Amino acid sequence: MTTTMTGRSNGWAWLRWGGWGAILAVATLAAAEGPTTTIWVSPQGSDRQTGTEDAPLATLATAVRRARELRRLGDPAVAHGIRIQLQAGDYALTEPVWLRAEDSGTAESPTVITGAEGGRSRLSGGLEVRGWTRLTGSLPGMAPRARGQLWVADVPMFHGRGLEFRQFWVNDRKAIRARTPDDGRMERLVRWDRTAGEAHLPLDLRWPAEIRGVELVLLQAWEIAVLRVRSVERQAGATVVGFHDPERRIQSEHPWPQPVMDGPNGAAPFFLTGSLAFLDAPGEWHLDRMGEKLYYWPRPGEDMTVARAVVPGLETLLVISGTHDRPVAHVTLRHLDFAHTTWLRPSLSGHVPLQAGFPLLDAYGLSPKGTPDWRGLDNQAWTARPPAAVRAVGASHLRFEGCRFEHTAANGVDLQRGVTRSEIEGCLFRDIGISGFVAGEFGGEGVEVHLPYRPDDDRDVCARLRVANSVFHDCANEDWGGVAILAGAVSDTTIEHNEIAFSSYTGISLGWGWTRSVHIAGRNRVHANHIHHVATRVSDSAGIYTLSAQPGTVISENAVHSLVMSPYVHDPEHWFYLYADEGTSEVTFRDNWCPEPRFLQNANGPGNRWENNGPQVDDSVRRRAGLEPRFQHLLAQVAALEGREPTSPTPKAKPVPETAPAPAK
Repeated sequence: MTTTMTGRSNGWAWLRWGGWGAILAVATLAAAEGPTTTIWVSPQGSDRQTGTEDAPLATLATAVRRARELRRLGDPAVAHGIRIQLQAGDYALTEPVWLRAEDSGTAESPTVITGAEGGRSRLSGGLEVRGWTRLTGSLPGMAPRARGQLWVADVPMFHGRGLEFRQFWVNDRKAIRARTPDDGRMERLVRWDRTAGEAHLPLDLRWPAEIRGVELVLLQAWEIAVLRVRSVERQAGATVVGFHDPERRIQSEHPWPQPVMDGPNGAAPFFLTGSLAFLDAPGEWHLDRMGEKLYYWPRPGEDMTVARAVVPGLETLLVISGTHDRPVAHVTLRHLDFAHTTWLRPSLSGHVPLQAGFPLLDAYGLSPKGTPDWRGLDNQAWTARPPAAVRAVGASHLRFEGCRFEHTAANGVDLQRGVTRSEIEGCLFRDIGISGFVAGEFGGEGVEVHLPYRPDDDRDVCARLRVANSVFHDCANEDWGGVAILAGAVSDTTIEHNEIAFSSYTGISLGWGWTRSVHIAGRNRVHANHIHHVATRVSDSAGIYTLSAQPGTVISENAVHSLVMSPYVHDPEHWFYLYADEGTSEVTFRDNWCPEPRFLQNANGPGNRWENNGPQVDDSVRRRAGLEPRFQHLLAQVAALEGREPTSPTPKAKPVPETAPAPAK
């Protein structure tokens, strides 16, 4: 039973907070099964109030601190747990909320942070843009057709300076960073000069007079590159474009992936962004960083005098930070929304990723080939890890239940290291810039990505995780190489009964390292997921993709269908329902339904088993795949957010051709 209280049994306890001068009032009501302490938070509250339902606090951070003090002092009011109850509304954050070991509960006395049932309690890293006015006249470099169409507002101040950002939402709908060409179309390279680190582009391409801030976004096989333009020179037959470092060096030196120049669809495609000159269509916006102005061409029906316009300020909203010896434990987060995160690395350093959105810090080919672990390895690489709205290190018994993660520039949730016995269920991931859910080891700044993961301390391993009955919709709309569910070197992890749709690359990716060497990964289970309309922007992709040795892993009874390639991919035939990539070993693929037996086993290791996969699988498998009945309401949530009827597409006997979604930038 949950009761509104803090303090001692059948009475009030008063705690004076050193340094704050605030008073915490606590009321305890007896219950047969034991009472639970509740601290209330409201957007209309005050952090100087008592934290009762009638006098709520204003911020989650203050509520966490007050709960922490109750545990520190051993108050008997928390013997059966602490509940922090957020009332409905938006909670604008200026810094991340932190949960540490001191905030841990126990199995008998858990810490529960919950939003309003039937409402939405949203933790936002965004700032509202106000004071919009219609722009009269024209500006230097402005597209002629934009005259009379643009609205302008001052960029909000954040942390004492004008905010820089790469995303913008109007009435909870993502707007398009001004680009050319429009409508999801792309141009194609004339030539790619790796030696000089230059791109040769068509001569007739429209360039602004001011190239500062212009970026070239280049599709290369299973990833993109964001290259900041340094120089533009027209030569015979082409426009030669140079780029800034460090991305020029990395893009020139790294061997995988590179832009494909002679694919079945022709040369590698690209578009340009980052200039007012490209703002020439409804739904597009441009940030004048030097002038601290934001320009926007509203979509039909948008009234900027009343619209809610939001730009992101924080990379991360919630940090769960423990250690091996003092983990954050027994914490549940329920009915909370996490929204509006930023990621500025592409603006500051460019962005040349290896795979799944992990940006390369250094990468080069090996001559002669070979490392102690892999005699034929032809390259080495080290990566950074993209930020996430929620990230966790050193934790156990975490549970995310009925939460929503949306409008992120990078990842949604990232369980990075030493997270065990934790789960996500009944959650919605939507409008995700890179990957929705991420867990485990992926190499890093000091660990070469092809090495098998064998930590000195097994407690570093992410293990016994569960991701279930959640919806992943519109993932990887910033970096198209992101994945809806991305699990690297993890063990004993279950991914089951999820609905995954409209992700730019792969639906579920399991494993890391491109190595046959046995390491900690293994005994994972991918079961009964419904995956459709993924691989919408890049090829060399799949519904379910595996890497490296994973003894005891079973991929079973999933339904995968409706993968339709974008016209811009380098090879429109290089996609698969199930894709066992380099080093995949000791993995069983069993009873997975798809409309045709389209599978790839590329440079696999020993011990894989393929049993009864394809259209002949019993029809009950595809009917059971996806959300279990009590979670079907999540499909209605997605439909309501998009203004359409709720449906879970029925798997087809053959993929249905359709236009790929336009790239969102």
